[in-house]
Amino acid sequence: MSEDTFHVTHWAGLDLARPQVMGILNVTPDSFSDGGRFHHVDAALAQAAALRAQGAAIIDVGGESTRPGAAPVSEAEEIDRVRPVIEALSAEGALVSIDTRKPAVMEAAAAAGAGIINDVTGLTGDPRSFDTAVALGLPLCLMHMQGEPQTMQADPQYDDAPAEVFTFLAGQAIALMEAGVSAEKICLDPGIGFGKTLEHNLQIMARLDELVDAGWPVLLGASRKSFIAKITPTGSEERLGGSLAAVLAGFGAGVSLFRVHDVQETVQALAVADAISEIGL
Repeated sequence: MSEDTFHVTHWAGLDLARPQVMGILNVTPDSFSDGGRFHHVDAALAQAAALRAQGAAIIDVGGESTRPGAAPVSEAEEIDRVRPVIEALSAEGALVSIDTRKPAVMEAAAAAGAGIINDVTGLTGDPRSFDTAVALGLPLCLMHMQGEPQTMQADPQYDDAPAEVFTFLAGQAIALMEAGVSAEKICLDPGIGFGKTLEHNLQIMARLDELVDAGWPVLLGASRKSFIAKITPTGSEERLGGSLAAVLAGFGAGVSLFRVHDVQETVQALAVADAISEIGL
């Protein structure tokens, strides 16, 4: 996907020689798995402390649900949700990413101490997002999403889902580099479950090595996603086995970072997989 050959080994201050885990912290009332549980600041901070103790290197704070069918919230409301949590976590020395597609929220989160911008639209959700991200200078995670959360699962269409998703992500990464952002500040996420059918998700998972080979770090966010339930029908909090299977498949393909709800179990699974892979070298 790029004529230049490179391989990023560090991102956001993290050594990617070992897999890194991003713990999900939704400070929303309506996220698909844990909506409402950590909507209040005290509950959010307690959960963040637990995730960090379990081995999360990054706490990903989101103030707007992007589950299928979710309605958008205003910039002001999203900022009100995330700012106090980010300020408290950054004061404790936590590495915080802001999960947002809004430039004003990116700016407010950066001012509050966020160290990473994680945009589900890959900086295409707002005309100002790209320039805002470049100006802020923080490490970035670019995700692919076809359509909008309210409609993205209505009828997603691709001729070749992995190729189209990976080409979009590489194009955004190259555009950022041309704007002066170093490769070491860019991470790519194929957006499992965001405007994709079960077949699309499985095709992308099966070809993750192609995205890894492009050279930028890859983040996989398959935790508790509905594609698991389409294979083995379960509720959102009963998908640990499927989530771990996706994590291990990603690890086998060379994925560096994993965005998950179940941090302790994921850290353990990755530690075992990593130890086995070390023996095989």
